[in-house]
Amino acid sequence: MIRHFFTAVSYILICVLLAGCAGSPARFDTPQAAGYYGEKPRQCVPYARDVSGLSIYGDAYTWWSQTSEARRGTRPQTGAVLVLAKTTKLTRGHLAVVTGIRDRRHITVTHSNWGSDFDSRRVIYEKMLVEDLSPHNDWSLLRFWNKDINAYGLPYPAYGFIYQ
Repeated sequence: MIRHFFTAVSYILICVLLAGCAGSPARFDTPQAAGYYGEKPRQCVPYARDVSGLSIYGDAYTWWSQTSEARRGTRPQTGAVLVLAKTTKLTRGHLAVVTGIRDRRHITVTHSNWGSDFDSRRVIYEKMLVEDLSPHNDWSLLRFWNKDINAYGLPYPAYGFIYQ
């Protein structure tokens, strides 16, 4: 009788613990990157549009040419959209929204659909560290923090920032 009681209690406890895990997405938070895993990948363009409030459409790299010169530049500002160029790896470019400025060579961004497989592409980064590698500090060559290797990743060319 007592053994059946402990078995039932153990079963209920396991069910409660598993139910608690199923309701919330896996989160991570480090000084360099924070965010959570969504159910499926979310494209960077609609995510950037929702976060920034800018009504621009089309592939990420086309946002630069669709924006007037008066609203774009090479200096980061909180709320600005960072536009990465089209490359062989980024066939449609990429967008991220600036959430903070750490110093003249480092910013934090929020973005989605950044990675090389299904799991990494479904992460919504609420904060990710980005470093400017450009020789003239014009944010034309960047690298993003990679939480999986705990270091910066490969460099990517960027057009610059679209301001609100």
